[in-house]
Amino acid sequence: MNEPVNAYLVCGGRWHDFDFARVELLKLLGEHPNVRTRVAGDYSDLGALAASDFLVTYTCDLAGVTPDQEVALQEFVRGGGRWLALHGTNSVMEFLADGRVAAPRVQGTLMRTLGSQFIAHPPIAPYTVESVKPDHPLVAGIEPFEVEDELYLCEYHGEVEALLATRFCGEAVGFVEADWPVDEPRLVMYLHPEGRGQVLYLTLGHCRGRYDMRPMIQEYPRVERGSWESPVYHELLRRSLRWCLEDPKFH
Repeated sequence: MNEPVNAYLVCGGRWHDFDFARVELLKLLGEHPNVRTRVAGDYSDLGALAASDFLVTYTCDLAGVTPDQEVALQEFVRGGGRWLALHGTNSVMEFLADGRVAAPRVQGTLMRTLGSQFIAHPPIAPYTVESVKPDHPLVAGIEPFEVEDELYLCEYHGEVEALLATRFCGEAVGFVEADWPVDEPRLVMYLHPEGRGQVLYLTLGHCRGRYDMRPMIQEYPRVERGSWESPVYHELLRRSLRWCLEDPKFH
C-alpha cells in the first residue's frame, strides 16, 4: 500500500481569482489518490510547511510575509523540499500616487529562494511560448504554443535552468520599470536549485474575476482565465505535480 504524501497548497493574495485557481489546483492534486493536501491563504502556519512533502503556491502580492516565514521557506527547500511556484508567487507591488506600479526590492530571502522577482508585465495579449530545453522531461514534446496571459518580466537570483521562454521588447505600460528595450528571451518556466531541494517556477496562470480588483475597481469589466483555458497549461501542471512527487521520469 502506498504511503500518503503530504502536499501544502498556499493560494492567496491580491488582484487574482484565487477561488478559481484553488479549485483547479485541487482538482489536479486530486488526480493522485495518495496525495493529502492541506490548504492555506498565506505562509503563517510554519508547522504545516514543515510537515509537508512538497509545496505548491499560487499567490500574488501576498502581504505580511515575515522574515521568519521567508527563512522557513528557504530552509524547507534547502533541506530537500520541492516547491512548485506559480504565476505571481514572486511578486511584491506598490501602487504609487501617480497611478504607476513599483516592484520594491523587499522579501529578499523569499525572492532568492524562488530564483526570481517579478518586476513588470506588458498589457495582457497573446504571445508564443517555446521550449528552450526540449530534451528535458518536464517540457519534452511540448510544441510552441500561444497563450493570452501576463508576460512576466523578472530579475533573477542564483542559478536558473530555463525550460520555457518567450521573447519581448517594448513597454510595460503602467509600471515604474516600464522600458524593456532589448529583444531577448523571457523565462516562462525554470528550475532553481537551492541546497538539496529545488524550485520549479511557472509564470503562466493569470486569472481574474469580477471583484478581484477591489478597492481600485468595484467591478472588473470581464472575467479572465488566461492560460487556464489552454490544454498545454494543464499538461505542464500535471508534469510539474509529478515532479513534486519525485516521479523519476521528470527528473
